[in-house]
Amino acid sequence: MRLTDKVSIITGAGSGMGRVAALRFAAEGSSVVVADRDGAAASETVRQVQAAGGRATAVTVDVSVEADAKAMVDLAIEKYGRLDVLYNNAGIMPEADHSVVDTPVEAWDQVMAVNVRGVYLACKYAIPRMVERHSGSIINVSSFVAILGCSVPQDAYTASKGAVLALTRSLAVQFAPHGVRTNAILPGPVETPLLMDWLLKNEAAKKLRLARNPTGRFGKPDEVVALGVYLASDESAWTNGASLVIDGGISVNYF
Repeated sequence: MRLTDKVSIITGAGSGMGRVAALRFAAEGSSVVVADRDGAAASETVRQVQAAGGRATAVTVDVSVEADAKAMVDLAIEKYGRLDVLYNNAGIMPEADHSVVDTPVEAWDQVMAVNVRGVYLACKYAIPRMVERHSGSIINVSSFVAILGCSVPQDAYTASKGAVLALTRSLAVQFAPHGVRTNAILPGPVETPLLMDWLLKNEAAKKLRLARNPTGRFGKPDEVVALGVYLASDESAWTNGASLVIDGGISVNYF
């Protein structure tokens, strides 16, 4: 197993890609703190992990709230004695998010609070614990939209993921000398409830996005999580500050 004896926090692990990550990390030997704002969903993820023979603990967390972020990290230390991996997976993409000219300020602020402040707060409390042991891996889920423009915009989401990418690079430079690596995963469209619920309602949007992907399909959560396992493992000991795009080739397709 590739994550034996490691302790990982995974945010947004109550559903979608976060739940897949929790199950996979536990299967690879990590103890997992399953963090989600939906406590019942987090508990269900823990149930599934434990049913498969893994170790996990649920915690109800709003990642945009400082006290919650601190409590999440404190729980990992209290329960398992250390923290090796922080997987910043939690993110939102509300329907009201469009172009800057018609996105409500409230929607913009909500996206920034979860997608950017949430990463900042988790790192604020996790990194010092990792520095104490001179070892750790921060995995930030950005998006391929952070490096591309989009004619069907979701500008708050795009800006938030660009911020996550920039923050990743800054943390990589600051904390690698202290044994803590920071990397970003930039997924293309992945079959998660967040995306598919929207695209199932909008067949034209679905066809447009599939037409631009050379593979002709959306990604699977486990395909993205496999990259997360690599970044969490000791195999990636010299991978730091990387922006790892996993999008089926969208970002290299001119037409």
